[in-house]
Amino acid sequence: MKLTGLFVMSAIALGSAPVWADSTVVTLYSADGLHDGDHSWYQMQFEAFTQATGIKVQYVEGGSGAIVERLSKERSNPQADVLVTIPPFIQRAATEKLLQDFTPAAAAQIADVQPQFVPMVNNYLSFIYNAKLLPQAPASYQQLLDAQFRNKLQYSTPGQAGDGTAVMLQAFHSFGGKDAGFDYLGKLQSNNVGPSASTGKLTALVNKGELLVANGDLQMNLAQMQRNPNVNVFWPAGPDGKRSTLKLPYYIGLVQGAPQSDNGKKLINFLLTKEAQSTVSAISYGMPVRKDVTPKDDNFKLSQQLLQGVDIWAPDWNQVVGSLSADITRWHKVTDNE
Repeated sequence: MKLTGLFVMSAIALGSAPVWADSTVVTLYSADGLHDGDHSWYQMQFEAFTQATGIKVQYVEGGSGAIVERLSKERSNPQADVLVTIPPFIQRAATEKLLQDFTPAAAAQIADVQPQFVPMVNNYLSFIYNAKLLPQAPASYQQLLDAQFRNKLQYSTPGQAGDGTAVMLQAFHSFGGKDAGFDYLGKLQSNNVGPSASTGKLTALVNKGELLVANGDLQMNLAQMQRNPNVNVFWPAGPDGKRSTLKLPYYIGLVQGAPQSDNGKKLINFLLTKEAQSTVSAISYGMPVRKDVTPKDDNFKLSQQLLQGVDIWAPDWNQVVGSLSADITRWHKVTDNE
């Protein structure tokens, strides 16, 4: 499907002058997930935005942490107008003053609105397994230490991938603290294939059976399952027998010094309209953030069904950002990934 005005770029020279610096373009740096597939929510909304405004969307995708790092390197010569990423990297971007204050038109209909960013699509940490090779999902984190998962398990790298960082935080939560969480991750390393900067790439490996288990997020995994039929979603139980998951919304913010700030504001407002939010579950399995939108489509019902019996929690993200550097250093030490 050819989409009017949509460009997808995987590599742009850092520090170079933006080739799209004109009033008919807006540049979005985004974490992966919402652009998956041939008819994704992003693709549909970008096309509708271009048709409504005449503004083309320049789309650049990367890992949740990597995309913020890229923004930081371009601080003296900003090339993006809008940033979409998940916590704690959106908080890091705000702390590093990479985002400017902007209150979207839909703010009154959205919870957790911050001066520099707002939720755009609700989402949750998840895990996936190959349902063709495993008769049932692993029941607990303890089971993931079994020998059958040696070199058949992989999770994305904390500090680089948002979902990978969420795995580390989930270990802290499930095991009752950082010391116990790091102890578990150290033991898990004997089964871990190794680092991965991208969470999205792990799904195909699970589908083919090269991996039996990997991490992910619910929106992305459900969208990917359409092309990866051997994959199923699960949440393992902690030592207390409870299954839980970390809330991981996609947040959106306006870049500080954006070359096309007005176009960036228009795109943010467009993606938060009631019309756009009403389609995110049906098209891409995401969950809308607007209070006045309650989807009734089968995809939304499936997401809600899968989350039944799973405790949903969220950390103090500002606290997470404050200790993230030290936690990542410790993670490298306990997993021998220095």
